[in-house]
Amino acid sequence: MARIIEGERRIIKMSVDDILNIVREYQVICRKSCCYEHTRELLSRTNIYIPEDI
Repeated sequence: MARIIEGERRIIKMSVDDILNIVREYQVICRKSCCYEHTRELLSRTNIYIPEDI
């Protein structure tokens, strides 16, 4: 689970599972992308959420 660390700047500490889930979502979203611009367009229309550890 992700953990937000408060300080001068907010930092999100993520677990290996969080990062792998983001990569997996990226791969699913961009599977049919043909180029860099299309990938950026697909990702800009997508919200990716990670759970926060409270």
